[in-house]
Amino acid sequence: MSENRHAALGIHSASAEGQAYPQRHAVLRRARLAGAVVVALLLLGGAATLALRSVHADGLHQSTVALNQQFVVTTSATVAKNGEPLSLPGTLQGLIESPIYARASGYVLRWHKDIGSRVNKGELLAEIDTPEVDQQLSQAVAARQQAASGLELAKTSAARWDALSKRDAVTQQELNERVSAYSQAQANLAAAEANVRRLQRTEAFKRVVAPFAGVVTARSVEVGDLINGGNGGAGNALFRLAQVDTLRVYVYVPQTYAQRIKVGDKVSITQAELPGKVFDGAVARTAGAIDAATRTLQLEINLPNQDNALLAGAYVQVALPLDRSAGALLAPSNVLLFRPEGPRVAVVGDGGKVRLQPVTLGHDLGDNIELLSGISTADKLVLSPPDSLADGDVVQVRTVAAGAGAGAATAGVGAGGAAQAAR
Repeated sequence: MSENRHAALGIHSASAEGQAYPQRHAVLRRARLAGAVVVALLLLGGAATLALRSVHADGLHQSTVALNQQFVVTTSATVAKNGEPLSLPGTLQGLIESPIYARASGYVLRWHKDIGSRVNKGELLAEIDTPEVDQQLSQAVAARQQAASGLELAKTSAARWDALSKRDAVTQQELNERVSAYSQAQANLAAAEANVRRLQRTEAFKRVVAPFAGVVTARSVEVGDLINGGNGGAGNALFRLAQVDTLRVYVYVPQTYAQRIKVGDKVSITQAELPGKVFDGAVARTAGAIDAATRTLQLEINLPNQDNALLAGAYVQVALPLDRSAGALLAPSNVLLFRPEGPRVAVVGDGGKVRLQPVTLGHDLGDNIELLSGISTADKLVLSPPDSLADGDVVQVRTVAAGAGAGAATAGVGAGGAAQAAR
């Protein structure tokens, strides 16, 4: 076959093949190079992906560890001191306070003392016009005179019949009747005299006087008011009188502290409206029994008030000194954990390891509580421990001052949470 035929059929001649082969090898080399580059890029991408995943996994692990870490605030118990006060509310009252009622019925003629007036015992407060009592007294006096006249007649008759009886001029029956009439006349006169004395005493109640020295704290009558004699209720009292040179305070002490209060104990009394002033009083008496309804013991405290610095009816705070139990420690109330096996406190040891320590509780003082056994002043107690806290847990500690309360704990936990969030 000729070269022309080869050319027509598209078959390379031997000389043409010799020239085409070098170009094919170049294309193959470039293809191999491109494939190698692609494979290298894929390998590099895979390695980078694996490295990135490893970095992310390590970061996730560190973040999980940081988030699972517990931050706590700790404090220490302090030794309970004797004489630390128990503060309770109270209301000041006059040593003697009494509503003044009218004993006689009538109309108010005039009143002499108003609120704030200081009066002495027996001083006139008001006068009452009692026309009905006046007429009753006049009638009683007349009845007494009538009874006296009847008595004289009965006495004369009895004496005459006694003389006639000795001469047998009258029967014994008639004599007995005259003697009996004389006895009845004596009794009638005694009854009439008693009625006169009663009405005279009632007449004396026309003058309403002070039963003791004090201050008039209320007046509820005006001239012309109709007054009903006797205690017709608090609204019918004419005046209210109080002795305020010595005040008294009634305080109700919870049963927990009842055994630690004694008659004669000194107390301190403060009033919010008188800052910086402390008034000293003493326990005058106790009820001697616990009120079953409130589980409290009633105390009466006497407070001298010669300068009238305090007003009856004012709200005050009474500080009662209490003797603490021997060996008792004071800790904030929010260190306690209540578990089925009893009260516990979380104590942080070396390395931040937590130990749940059983304790014996004393008196609950509100913000603080007495711990009688189980811990020492050197122990670090967790404030507001979470219920999930268990023995052996590891925590990060943020310490506050000894004896700090819930406010410091809250602030510390907040700071811990902020630091945790930042991480």
